[in-house]
Amino acid sequence: MVAERIRITDEKLLSDNWYVLRRYTFDYLGKNGQWTTQQREAYDRGNGATILLHNPETDTVILTRQFRLPTYVNGNDTGGPLAGMLIETCAGLLDNDDPQTAILRETEEETGYRLQAVEKVMEAYMSPGSVTEKLFFYLAEYTADTEREAGGGIDEEEIDILELPLSQAMAMIGTGEIKDGKTIMLLQHLRLRQLA
Repeated sequence: MVAERIRITDEKLLSDNWYVLRRYTFDYLGKNGQWTTQQREAYDRGNGATILLHNPETDTVILTRQFRLPTYVNGNDTGGPLAGMLIETCAGLLDNDDPQTAILRETEEETGYRLQAVEKVMEAYMSPGSVTEKLFFYLAEYTADTEREAGGGIDEEEIDILELPLSQAMAMIGTGEIKDGKTIMLLQHLRLRQLA
């Protein structure tokens, strides 16, 4: 069992300014039977959920666009009003809710759509070498009749809502206009489902 191969010997809080960054010291039993002492940092921002809304009648999807500072400082600087902007599926942290409750809340806050049913399709660790977050992935259908409020986020969020043909969104992966991992995963999942 893995738990018998790992012994955490020290945990140090490095930052809790935005989320929580800790440094762990641990003993690890290798395949060779030798114990080594290692250190790693882990960023804990909580678990999250993401959803792709799809209209099967029109074959369109709902995506969001918002500013993401980490992408900006890592080269997502197109200049002009789209500098640092990232096209994504609706997503958010669980904030002590179960994943389905959280994604229903986030969907309404970000897109304005009030959904009655969602389908969980997978769970994934998105950056397991440094971030503890597990993401829960959902699909849901919407139509022109789906109840909708304004959306656009809350507090300091400024979220643009995009309705695109699925074919266009898929093409935008290839052009680099869509480069968010969770979004690519859900778009490809939906497209593969259509091809099955």
